[in-house]
Amino acid sequence: MVPVQVDVGFGAERGGRGIAYARIRDGAAEHLLRVAFKMRREFTDDEVGYAALTAVARTLRKRRLSKVRLSVDDFALVQSLGGGEIAPNMVLPYVRLKCALNGFEHVRVSAAKPGDLAQRARAEVALLPAA
Repeated sequence: MVPVQVDVGFGAERGGRGIAYARIRDGAAEHLLRVAFKMRREFTDDEVGYAALTAVARTLRKRRLSKVRLSVDDFALVQSLGGGEIAPNMVLPYVRLKCALNGFEHVRVSAAKPGDLAQRARAEVALLPAA
């Protein structure tokens, strides 16, 4: 089985609510998936990518995907997954994400250029009512 390509874009509002979009490409078929996620109110920008990718990975596993190639427009997130020192406030989000990724038989996370999915998610988040 060939890994499924999944492009991910995300955004979050200051209250801790976020939205991620995932474009799933499996051969000629293409599907768009919308995933809502939440974080604590005092989050950093780095935590948004971790939370978004964790939510998308869990949703993909629920859909029984086992081999995926995830592309995300957050180079720092991709770089941090390769190892090295993690900031203290990022340890728990990092562990959550790695656990979600370890649920796949095969997974690769790579950096991508910002695309329409991130713009769409950020635009939707900007329209969320205040919590």
